[in-house]
Amino acid sequence: MRSRIMTWIREYALLTFASAVMSVGIYFFEFLNGFTTGGVSGFSLILSAYLPKLSAGMIMLTVNLLLLAIGFLVVGKEFGLKTFFCSIAVSFGTLLLELWVPRTAPLTDEPMLETIFMVLLPAFAMAIMFYLGASSGGTDIIAMILKKYFSLNISNALFFSDLLIVFFAFAVFGIEAWLFSLFGFFLRILLINLFLKKINASKYCTVITSPKFRDIICDYITNELKRSATVSEEFIGAYHNEKKSVLLSALTRRQAGKLKEFTKTLDEKILIIISETSEITGNGFREML
Repeated sequence: MRSRIMTWIREYALLTFASAVMSVGIYFFEFLNGFTTGGVSGFSLILSAYLPKLSAGMIMLTVNLLLLAIGFLVVGKEFGLKTFFCSIAVSFGTLLLELWVPRTAPLTDEPMLETIFMVLLPAFAMAIMFYLGASSGGTDIIAMILKKYFSLNISNALFFSDLLIVFFAFAVFGIEAWLFSLFGFFLRILLINLFLKKINASKYCTVITSPKFRDIICDYITNELKRSATVSEEFIGAYHNEKKSVLLSALTRRQAGKLKEFTKTLDEKILIIISETSEITGNGFREML
């Protein structure tokens, strides 16, 4: 029970941090420059140009609250609490920055530098959210609704909807802002994938050992690392023509390091092959959105 509570606290602390990072990226580098990479934040920025009495942060909060209500009504129990939390946190965080740090001009006079941070901060935040099974809400909520009722490719639907919002920025903010937005849009996609691969990197371990060490290593993997392994005895070493036990195990990066050090204490001749993989699903591993 205590372990579950600590995991819950760690996850929501990370989600709070990610939401804060995203809010900073949206307000200081998207709203103040008139750049957008799509989503509800981009839609709110464009709409605020036609409704000057309403700030982009206020419009963003209103739209997200509306989408959240629709999401709960339509999607029901499948709608994630973490997505709800992140959507509210990002919306309120952006609005609070507008109120507490009011600015009418960008932080610097270097638009390329501003574009990089506009992309880098939200992409990093989104990677954390996706890793923890959450999202920032917004157009993702529309995707959940479409996924429930229509046989659509959700990734493509989100890609083209965000791209459409980016194209609308041309009519509002001009060619220069639009070109920076378009550059940022594609850069964001690349960075999110890169961050996810690094955050979610796991290790696929192949241990080739003498049968006398098989049970000892299996016991270490199951009792110390709290993982499992698949064992095969049908291997013969070509050099010495000796029978070998082969253990296959999917581990985290830290666990793979521990296993490597443990096998060295048994026998320096134990061969362990460690391959990196960006995604492992199943018992004991987190499945991303």
